[in-house]
Amino acid sequence: MLNRLVIRDVVLIEKLSVPFTPGLNVFTGETGAGKSILLDALGLALGERGDAGLVRAGAAQASVSAEFSLDESHAVFALAQEQGLDDENPVILRRVVGKDGKSRAFFNDQPVSIGLLRQFGESLLEIHGQFETHGLLNAATHRGLLDAFAGLADLRRKAAEDFAAWKDAAAQLETAQAESERARAEEDFLRAAVRELEELAPKPDEADGLAQRRTQLQHREKILDALNAATEVLDGERGAITALSQAGKAVARVADKAEGLGDILAAIDRAANETGEASLLLEKFLSSLDADPDALEKIEERLFALRAAARKHNVQPDALPDTLRDLQARLNLLTGEGAQISKLAEACAKARHSYVKRAEELSAKRKQAAVKLEKAIAAELPPLKLERAKFTIDVATLPEEQWNADGIDRVTFLAATNTGTAPGPLQKIASGGELARFMLALKTVLAAADPVPVLVFDEVDTGIGGAVASAVGERLARLAKDVQILVVTHSPQVAARGGHHLRVAKRVEGKHTVMEVETLDAAARREEIARMLAGAQVTDAARQAAESLLEEDVAPSPAKKRAGKK
Repeated sequence: MLNRLVIRDVVLIEKLSVPFTPGLNVFTGETGAGKSILLDALGLALGERGDAGLVRAGAAQASVSAEFSLDESHAVFALAQEQGLDDENPVILRRVVGKDGKSRAFFNDQPVSIGLLRQFGESLLEIHGQFETHGLLNAATHRGLLDAFAGLADLRRKAAEDFAAWKDAAAQLETAQAESERARAEEDFLRAAVRELEELAPKPDEADGLAQRRTQLQHREKILDALNAATEVLDGERGAITALSQAGKAVARVADKAEGLGDILAAIDRAANETGEASLLLEKFLSSLDADPDALEKIEERLFALRAAARKHNVQPDALPDTLRDLQARLNLLTGEGAQISKLAEACAKARHSYVKRAEELSAKRKQAAVKLEKAIAAELPPLKLERAKFTIDVATLPEEQWNADGIDRVTFLAATNTGTAPGPLQKIASGGELARFMLALKTVLAAADPVPVLVFDEVDTGIGGAVASAVGERLARLAKDVQILVVTHSPQVAARGGHHLRVAKRVEGKHTVMEVETLDAAARREEIARMLAGAQVTDAARQAAESLLEEDVAPSPAKKRAGKK
């Protein structure tokens, strides 16, 4: 609910704090008292267009803050979290407009764009009046409202899941078909490239290994000289192996003559074994160098072929095995992968069928609910002096390219206010007063389905009186059991229904006119309603009539209480 509206330096208002309560809040006052200024200020806080003309003369800027207490599940908190904003409760929307016309917006004292402030505002409050109305006139909301009225949330969620599954299957099929088409367009290239690489048969890390081997062979003569010299030192006529053998024999002859010679003999044997192993390794390495005198040329040719193929495919030589696999896979789309496309097409068709079946079920229930909603609205119209009006709901099937997660329907609320006229959008067929009363009828029926917690009706009683005004007041009071209502009224029958009565007035302070808002107690409220009944001069008869209205129209206590968060 809206807790309070704080206004500074807006037109005739220097500083004003307007409190609100749950249920039905009524604003009254003489014509020209400034009630429209309050609505302009409220709209400013909710992101409506603002300009320098709203800034009070002599002030540097105008500011308006609207404080709301909300249920924890309200969409405002999800949107705030999505935008990385502090989501403390109560929520405060604030707008500042400078005398230069520049505007700033804040959500819980955090700067936000005007567009985002408007998003917050649209989910918190709707204004319905002679010249401006929101929410229900936006056809984009009609489908959701009808679904909420019919209790179709679960079916709608399942339809959304089926739609997502269908679109996912369609995307997979489209990707496979695109790959197949791309492969078909370059079939000749693919076949030649695969054949060439299959003949080349590149191996993982082959190029690096060949490069190392080539470096080795390029220094073959130096390596041979060094290894031959080492072999001579180890295995020559006077080499280390012979020397170690002789040393071992010499020590062995006297090993039993002195303690400790056994360890020396063992060390000599180990050295002889290691030296012998080194000699064998040298011999093996020398054999590999001498095995193929054309090895260097063959390695050069292989490296050249690998690097040429890598340049052709714009990859590194060691990536050629992966490139071959990719090309083979693309080529397979033209042959063996045709079955995969057929399988994907079958899965896509199955997913589409599931979605269509669910969406058609949703559509059928919408059409059933539309009939019930039309009847419910029709019952509300005659008491509101709209007896010739007709409300209809058009549930039309969308073309397939416009199907979405919400189903296959376009839902539009239409109305005709005169017999014989074709139904059309509300804002085009209804006058100001008719439109506000039509909105009241719709809101009365859809109160539980509409998530907006605060509704404002500006002079919904224009051009009516007596029993019709009483009917308007009764519906406002009934609606106030579910949502908070703010109503600007000139009707005593409507005012008497209020649970919280505020009077708007102007007074002169020195050379300036200022506006004030007063919360009325029981006595002041009776006097105000008597003024509305009698006009300029309040009589005892008017007071008695006011008392009678107040006794008859006891304001209901709202079903919803203020919600706290955190």
